[in-house]
Order: sequence, then C-alpha cells, then structure tokens
Amino acid sequence: MERAADRDERFVVGRRGEPMIVIMSVRDYINTIAPAHKVLARIGEASKRRGTNKLTLREIGEEITAYRKEKRQANGKAKTRA
Repeated sequence: MERAADRDERFVVGRRGEPMIVIMSVRDYINTIAPAHKVLARIGEASKRRGTNKLTLREIGEEITAYRKEKRQANGKAKTRA
C-alpha cells in the first residue's frame, strides 16, 4: 500500500489465477476515474502562481465576506442613483 500511495504504483491482486482487485492510490484513482476539467486545472495553476492555493478556510471566508460587502455597497449606491 505504501508503494501505491507514495509512487502511484498499481497492483492487481488475484485468487486462483483470476484478477480480483486493484490496489492504487486515491490520487491515482481520482486522476484516472474523474480527471479535473481543463478549466479547473487552469484555475488551479493560476491559484498556485498567485499563491492563493495556500489560503486557509478562514482566510477564504474573509475574502468572500469582503467581496459580498463590496458588492452590496456597490449595488446600494447604484440603486440610489436610479
């Protein structure tokens, strides 16, 4: 299991000469079965370049709250002008 997890190796385990199961890492499984959509891969690469992939959940929540506050204020000002 360590080799599968650390090196993305796959192992077929059988019984009486018949393959029964495959041992593989979760990362390898996800990449094989459900690869990231191209758009999501690009977003992830951009996030790594900007360093935003290292934000904590708390920091992400604060960013979302600040954005929503700005948007509400902008919408409020737009409504008063109309």
